Amino acid sequence: MGKKVLMKGNEAIAEAAIASGCLYYFGYPITPQTEIAEFMAKRMPKVGGLCLQAESEIAAINMALGASASGVRCMTSSSSPGISLKSEGISYMAGSDLPCLIVNVQRGGPGLGGIQPSQQDYYQATRGVGRGDLRLSVLAPNSVQEMASMTCEAFDLGDIYRMPVMILADGALGQMMEPVDFDSLPHREVPEKTWATNGHGGKRKKNIINSLYIEPQVLEDSILDRYKRYDTVKANETKFEDYMTDDADIVLVAFGITSRICKSAVNACREQGIKAGLLRPKTLWPFPSDKLREIASHTKHMLSVEMSMGQMVDDVRIAANGQCPVSFFGRTGGMIPSTEEVIAEIKKIAASLN
Repeated sequence: MGKKVLMKGNEAIAEAAIASGCLYYFGYPITPQTEIAEFMAKRMPKVGGLCLQAESEIAAINMALGASASGVRCMTSSSSPGISLKSEGISYMAGSDLPCLIVNVQRGGPGLGGIQPSQQDYYQATRGVGRGDLRLSVLAPNSVQEMASMTCEAFDLGDIYRMPVMILADGALGQMMEPVDFDSLPHREVPEKTWATNGHGGKRKKNIINSLYIEPQVLEDSILDRYKRYDTVKANETKFEDYMTDDADIVLVAFGITSRICKSAVNACREQGIKAGLLRPKTLWPFPSDKLREIASHTKHMLSVEMSMGQMVDDVRIAANGQCPVSFFGRTGGMIPSTEEVIAEIKKIAASLN
C-alpha cells in the first residue's frame, strides 16, 4: 500500500479525476461541493488542463458535452439544485452516447433547501436525470477513499459503455477528511474512441454527435441498442457490500454515509444477541436487486435506512418481492440519523419478531 494523504472527500474526487486523465473540468460553485472546483482551479493549470467556471450550471454541462464529444475525459460537479439545472444537458449526453463524470454532493431539499448532507436525490439519479428513456451508471461511495476510487471507476465505466456516470455522494462525505491511498486507485482497459469528433483530415467518414432523430423507427432502434448496453452494465457492473447477512434475521439496506452508521448499529446489535446484517449498494444503478431477492428469501425483515423520507425503500420492496416485510427509517432535511436511533429501530423490529 502506498503513502496515504489526508484529504477532504471533495478534494479526493478532484485529485483522482486528474489521476484518471481528466484534464477538463466545467463547474459552478454551490455548497457543499465547491471545494472540487476550487481544487481544480489550483491543480489543472499545473497539469496542462483546463478548469472553467461557467456562467451557470446549464452552461457547464453543455461545455462538458462539447468536450466529451471531442473524445477527452471531462467532468462536472454540483449539488442537488445545480444537478436539476444540468438535467437537460445530461439527457442530451445520454442521447448522444457520451461519457462524462457528473458528481452530485447532495444537500437537503426540495428547492434550495439547506446546505447540510442529504440522500434526497436518489429518485432523480436512478430514475434518469433528464427526460426520455435513459439511465446513468450511479456510484455511491461511503468513505473518502471510495470517493477517489469510484471516481476512477466512473471514468472507465463511461468510456467502456459510452454513457454518463454519476457519483452520488453527500455533504458529509464531501466535507469529511480521511486518509486516501492514491497508489491503489483502480484502472481498466478502455476502448479507443473511434466515434470522437476530433478531426480526421479526410481520412475517414465524418463522425457526428447527435441526439435528434426525426424518424420514430430510427429513434426506437437507437434506444433499443442503448438498452442492450444497459443490460450489459446490469450483468457486469452491479456492486455491493454484504455484511453478515447469511444468518441475519434483520437486514439493513443503506448506502453512502448512512451505511457506516448502520454498520455500527449492526455490530452493536450483534453484541446484544440480535442477528442483524447490512447490504450496502455500491451501485444504485444498476441496483443489486438479485442479491436482495436472495437475502429476502431467508431473512425475516428488511429495513431501509436513508437520509430522506424514503426513496431507495421502493427498490428494496421491489427486490424483496413480498418474500419478507420491508420497513423504512430515515431522517430528512439535512439531519443525519444516529447509531442509537438505528439501534432502537432494529430492537423495535426484533421485538415484533418474537
